[in-house]
Amino acid sequence: MKNRLTIRRTSGTGQGYIEPLLDVGTALPLHMVLIPGGSFTMGSPVDELERNDNSESPQHDVTVPQFFMGRYPITQAQWRAVAHLPQVERELDPEPSYFKSKGNHPVEQVSWYEAVEFCARLEKHTNRPYRLPTEAEWEYACRAGTTTPFHFGKTLTDELANYDASVAYADGPIGEYRQETTPVDYFGIANAFGLSEMHGNVFEWCQDHWHNNFNGAPTDGSAWLTRNENATRVIRGGSWIIYPRDCRSAYRDLNDPVNRSDFIGFRVCCSSPRTL
Repeated sequence: MKNRLTIRRTSGTGQGYIEPLLDVGTALPLHMVLIPGGSFTMGSPVDELERNDNSESPQHDVTVPQFFMGRYPITQAQWRAVAHLPQVERELDPEPSYFKSKGNHPVEQVSWYEAVEFCARLEKHTNRPYRLPTEAEWEYACRAGTTTPFHFGKTLTDELANYDASVAYADGPIGEYRQETTPVDYFGIANAFGLSEMHGNVFEWCQDHWHNNFNGAPTDGSAWLTRNENATRVIRGGSWIIYPRDCRSAYRDLNDPVNRSDFIGFRVCCSSPRTL
């Protein structure tokens, strides 16, 4: 018998706030969700199907402080709004994406440095400390208390996420390979923390420098950095072009921080609490 998936469809999330200063017209606003502090086991268990035995090991306990995270990856409309704010360190192309959209498709073809510039402009404009998530924060937020390969459960379907569904994971079905991004609110599904799009659509930049495994990794939720400022960066979450095995909560990959790809975007975090 196939394992059943429990799908939570939601039109709202838990505690959080809407960033009110972004002019995105009729597109989705920047909705920041409160992620409660807590502890979790980072990495995949040795019996998880199609795990990477090296990069997802060893499993280790991490305690993550409370923070805010964007409900969705940054959209093209949100990117355009911030790209027109005053420059902090580098220029931003208001229309970088390969898959053009008037609003709610995720922005892609932005480098790690450009994502950092986005956060810097938003921070300066709002006086709130916007930034990229750490890798530990990303996995903690994605799992939202789960220990299965996906926060949905043990498998994935094309009714839950945008990925290359021509290949199945575990006992999941084969489905549609859409071959492009979809709007970030396309599926209408959130995890227990109120976050959407954590599996598939676009990979997401994290702060951390790439390490081949978790030996020596921080256990406090902070970014794992080296002295090499040009080091490759971690990306998380899978994408529209990726098989389901690479959309798992524990899956890790890397990319050069100057690269721009039509399968990499990002979402933002905010460290400090805000009066709700």
